[in-house]
Amino acid sequence: MTRPTLEVADILRVQGDRFLDRYRSSFDYQQLKAFRAIQRCRTAALGGHRDACPRCGYQAISYNSCRNRHCPKCQAQARERWLAARERELFDTSYFHVVFTVPHELNVLALENPRLFYDLLFTASAQTLLEIAFDPKHLGAEIGVIAILHTWGQNLLLHPHIHCVIPAGGLSPDHRRWVRPRYPFFLPVRVLSRIFRGKFLHRSKKLQCAGPAAAIADRQQFAKFLRQLHRHDWVVYAKPAFGGPMQVLRYLGRYTHRVAISNHRLLAFDQEHVTFRWKDYAHGSKQGKMTLGATEFLRRFFLHVLPKGFVRIRHFGFLANRFRASRLALGRQLLASNGSTPQEVTAHEFRSESSSLWHCPRCGASMMVIQRFTASELSACMYFDSS
Repeated sequence: MTRPTLEVADILRVQGDRFLDRYRSSFDYQQLKAFRAIQRCRTAALGGHRDACPRCGYQAISYNSCRNRHCPKCQAQARERWLAARERELFDTSYFHVVFTVPHELNVLALENPRLFYDLLFTASAQTLLEIAFDPKHLGAEIGVIAILHTWGQNLLLHPHIHCVIPAGGLSPDHRRWVRPRYPFFLPVRVLSRIFRGKFLHRSKKLQCAGPAAAIADRQQFAKFLRQLHRHDWVVYAKPAFGGPMQVLRYLGRYTHRVAISNHRLLAFDQEHVTFRWKDYAHGSKQGKMTLGATEFLRRFFLHVLPKGFVRIRHFGFLANRFRASRLALGRQLLASNGSTPQEVTAHEFRSESSSLWHCPRCGASMMVIQRFTASELSACMYFDSS
């Protein structure tokens, strides 16, 4: 992928001070930390390092990355490390993709209670999947789930939802066989939607109604608010099964370490307005361009900074940390005895495409760090390459 001509950091450097003047009072520490990190990412303020090609001897000095998980430029290495850790945990079977979304009326509660709200979203969606899958009427098995939180829509407004990637099948209750799904969509979406709605609303009474949610702080108003939400169907979307381990890694790589918007979606910035590409999923995924004032663009971007230490990729069922090693071994054994021919997971082929993020411009070999510089030392350098 070519290097983008425009970055979120460019907008911050031009309009950041004006944006902070307007929103500093509502900014929390994590948002301010992300703001400063993205603004300084790959600049002399963070120091740098000298890279050398072991094959032809070419050298260059580069600025350091901020490594903030909300920075559009710092996710590639984190994604590669995560995929490398997951490659041996994949089954030689197809996988399903299920998405749980909450109604937009709940956004006021998410803004006031981000940690509790997103924890609740994880819990309600995972328990729904595990409970329905274990029911003999549907699958009758213990399943494994990789759940990934996204909080944004294509227009950058708040849109909390959970992406779940699930092996096609699960362990029987007696752990003696692998149970294959009886539906092409894994589990009934209508049933998932109703159970998810009930679990989420039942636990939502713990959420605080202050700030933007102050209008429903009264107990009666809050109860009325929940009753109205209970009358509507909630959106749970299930995609048909897709391929085996290689395809799963490629698929997960598109979801695990995303931020609210990538630099490659940015089209133009005239010092006052930002234009970017977006898809209107409400109207058949129609592609278009959206233009926002720079301050509004940054406001939307920083809505999606997560609380400190919040884990946005979680594992449930037989993929939960407590049972993972033993359940993975058992699942592979049962899959093999169930007529599936085990194959070697060739995820290293996927990683090799981008495992080295910078190659020598002369000979193509992987560059290696040979020297590191502080910010003051960099200021004395006559040449640098901020790529």
